[in-house]
Amino acid sequence: MFKKEMSIKDRPDYFLFSVIILLLIIGIVMVYSSSYIWAEYKYADSLYFVKRQLLFAGVGVAGMFFFMYIPYSNWAKYSKIILLVCFILLLLVLIPGVGLVRGGAQSWIGVGAFSIQPSEFMKLGLIIFLSVYLSVNQKYITSFKKGFFPALILVFTSFGLIMLQPDLGTGMVLVLTCMIMIFVAGARISHFVGLAILGLVGFALLIISAPYRISRITAFLNPWEDPLGDGFQIIQSLYAIGPGGLMGVGLGNSLQKYFYLPEPQTDFIFAILGEELGFIGGSILLLLFVLLFWRGIRVAIEAPDAFGRFLALGIVSMLVVQVMINISVVIGLIPVTGITLPFLSYGGSSLTLTLCSVGILLNISKSSRV
Repeated sequence: MFKKEMSIKDRPDYFLFSVIILLLIIGIVMVYSSSYIWAEYKYADSLYFVKRQLLFAGVGVAGMFFFMYIPYSNWAKYSKIILLVCFILLLLVLIPGVGLVRGGAQSWIGVGAFSIQPSEFMKLGLIIFLSVYLSVNQKYITSFKKGFFPALILVFTSFGLIMLQPDLGTGMVLVLTCMIMIFVAGARISHFVGLAILGLVGFALLIISAPYRISRITAFLNPWEDPLGDGFQIIQSLYAIGPGGLMGVGLGNSLQKYFYLPEPQTDFIFAILGEELGFIGGSILLLLFVLLFWRGIRVAIEAPDAFGRFLALGIVSMLVVQVMINISVVIGLIPVTGITLPFLSYGGSSLTLTLCSVGILLNISKSSRV
């Protein structure tokens, strides 16, 4: 019997790469299908949103290849600088006249004809820094004072700045992603129990402090109590998914995108996909996400060092959390939050940062053990 030697491959995971490209293609098709009516009405150009999404996708794919061919170990060297820049951007967005207000949140910084969302950059920046911290201090993570608490301070400082915008959805993704990383690093369950109790109290205070969050909770519990107000969006989403049935009404044939479902190309794009492509189309999309998560976790497990393992885990966890929250909102399982569906929802910062993140994941896969 010959023992198979461990070797290091110098090629990315082509299966993972193929899944990413398929998701990107589906996203571009669905952005066009869900947005052309609204784009024609608002901008007299049915291709307005899809042209911009193609531009974002082009920048994102270029970023993906850039990150894929830069050794991931380099990001550990610059993790402090990356995190500092992300904090500066989060502070800049809060300055009146610099930060742009959209949908009640001051979450964007204008750059020419386009804008960036600093909280999206913070998600990746914090994952990189936390991966370095956990790889160096994993032996202390069971200690609340030496390991768990310093990581907690960093995470909730970032969360606090994001909540000043306010952007609860992005903040939730950031916190849950980091908690998964810290848990896998070996933190004590008792620490998480105490944190969960404080988190529930804090979450309740956040809801009470903003009337619109209370109305979202009320609308979630009974959207038909206010069908033309707070319950309107989730009702229209369910009206989209319901008629889709098994096969859907056909690509491009959605009725809900005719000014019923607000901004259908953004957070609720899965509802239009469900209406047009049905249960089968929705299931295929979910299968692609499952394959992405499976290969991503495999990359994390096979990474040659602790930093690579935590970095891959953080990127995969961020995508998992975001997909779960978005789809749960669309099908009415949780209250409405402003979370995009990775690879599908219209949006420059979200798509670009997602593609750059999976570029890092692909680079880690090049160094994984086989």
